[in-house]
Amino acid sequence: MTSSNDALPVPATPYRAAGSLRDRTILMSGGSRGIGLAIARRAARDGANVVLLAKTGEPHPRLEGTVYSAAAEVEAAGGRALPLVGDVRNDRDVARAVEAAVARFGGIDVVINNASAIDLSPTDAVDMKRYDLMQDINVRGTFLLSKLALPALRNSTAGHILTLSPPLNLDPKWAGRHLAYTLAKYGMSLTTLGLAEELRNDGICVNSLWPRTLIDTAAIRNMAGGESMVRAARRPEIMADAAHAVLTGTAAGTSNTGNFYTDEQVLGAAGVTDFRPYSLGAAEADLVPDIFL
Repeated sequence: MTSSNDALPVPATPYRAAGSLRDRTILMSGGSRGIGLAIARRAARDGANVVLLAKTGEPHPRLEGTVYSAAAEVEAAGGRALPLVGDVRNDRDVARAVEAAVARFGGIDVVINNASAIDLSPTDAVDMKRYDLMQDINVRGTFLLSKLALPALRNSTAGHILTLSPPLNLDPKWAGRHLAYTLAKYGMSLTTLGLAEELRNDGICVNSLWPRTLIDTAAIRNMAGGESMVRAARRPEIMADAAHAVLTGTAAGTSNTGNFYTDEQVLGAAGVTDFRPYSLGAAEADLVPDIFL
């Protein structure tokens, strides 16, 4: 396990940003590790304020990192961090996170709905506690954090809600493979669709972002066969660069709200032509596509 004090350096990527998140305040659910932490570190390099609401206050035996080690990495990267131990399923925890972000940094410019639970079991095998967990974290948590942050986002000159959820694809193969998880992730995406329309005249952009390939995360590694799967995955930095491009508006040719972006789509629009630096060594043709695409 790598601590915040001996974290591996972030490899160089081909993305060259035209915009900056300097002094913007980001409130993120999760972020102790994986894609969320990569997004937080990328924003911190600009000098952003990053508020992390995550459950992991103490080290987990199977999961690297805590909200505190993530905050240390944010500050080491050049940002300002506020770590908050809390559960996105808990109304009071989410309300306190919004209040703390406003009190510490004067407002909220960006909400990133990163927290998510996954279970790819078919219907007859899925435990209903896992079903409820996915609905509570993925759908309700996304709705709640977005809802409670709206007053602060309306006061921002660059309000944005970014949710890590897939395009709404009604090809029945996805629901047929893992209905419980599909319902939960599509619930997040429906929240993007609805909020983008509802907030269209409020100056708040609402978008979703999803990887085109598997990403090397603890969730993937902890699955059966996960260690072999991640060898055909990309590093989380591709999602971090794509999120940065969406939030800074540097992806030329893209509209600003109601979009279901993929990482490749956004970075291609931002001028990236070679995605090989994001891989873990596998040839582009051997990368495993992510689900829902």
